[in-house]
Amino acid sequence: MFNLVVLIDLKKAFDTVDHQILKKLELYGIKGQALSFLESYLSNRNQKCQIQGSVSSEKLIKCGVPQGSILGPLFFLLYINDLPQCLDKTKPRLFADDTNLTVSGNSITDLETAVNSDLEKLRKWLIANKLSLNVAKTEFMLIGSKQMIKNISNLQLNVKIENESIKQVYESKTLG
Repeated sequence: MFNLVVLIDLKKAFDTVDHQILKKLELYGIKGQALSFLESYLSNRNQKCQIQGSVSSEKLIKCGVPQGSILGPLFFLLYINDLPQCLDKTKPRLFADDTNLTVSGNSITDLETAVNSDLEKLRKWLIANKLSLNVAKTEFMLIGSKQMIKNISNLQLNVKIENESIKQVYESKTLG
């Protein structure tokens, strides 16, 4: 049995959450005053920038959730909560903005086929949800005994998304 994990890196995950998340919240049953409160938390937020004493004019923030806030990670998780529904061959693990896809198979070819199929589905889901993948920071890793990894070390896995190869690593740190 072979195992593979893809460590997904999203570009500016918290900064790009579409404020249309409010529609998703309604689908999850959040309505009335609770929805109004959350809408007021996200809507009509402005920012300005100060550099060396000069201050820019205020700009309306049209997307993103406040970073460093208690609700920011919760909003993000609610926003991506439907991501697992688009995948059928891999098992996603979601933790804040760290997403991992894992898959098992009887052969390296099985792994490659399954993961590439779901990565294409993920690509379409990301587009529909106005999120972007950082392909350069996304990586994959084979998991198994040292002997198993050594036995297949001469095989070249072709894991791709957006027509770009994902880098294979032999160790990685993940929060999820």
